[in-house]
Amino acid sequence: MITHTRSTPSGLVIKVTGDPDHYSAPEIRRLLPGLGIDQGQQLVVDLSGLTFCDSSGITVLLAARNHALASRATIVLAAVPDMISRTLSIVGPDAVFPVHATAQAAEAARRPPAD
Repeated sequence: MITHTRSTPSGLVIKVTGDPDHYSAPEIRRLLPGLGIDQGQQLVVDLSGLTFCDSSGITVLLAARNHALASRATIVLAAVPDMISRTLSIVGPDAVFPVHATAQAAEAARRPPAD
């Protein structure tokens, strides 16, 4: 589940914790439309609190990506635990998500939107 959301100058950071599974994933997906992210901003998904990720969790990440893209924003993953990183590389979504060591590193790497 999403346990913390904060705004930054470049966009929004959401921290996902626990085990997004068959039961909790729909709850997270329902929250996505309410995440106000504007065109040109960046959505950082901080996974440092994730302990497990199955297909339901991957579906949530892809839904977050679709939400960001529909808003004409970018999305990155941050602080991906090794076990989750391995799952993402096996299943394939690692190819569509830039990854940063921390949410702060993702924010620092963000280029300001062009005028």
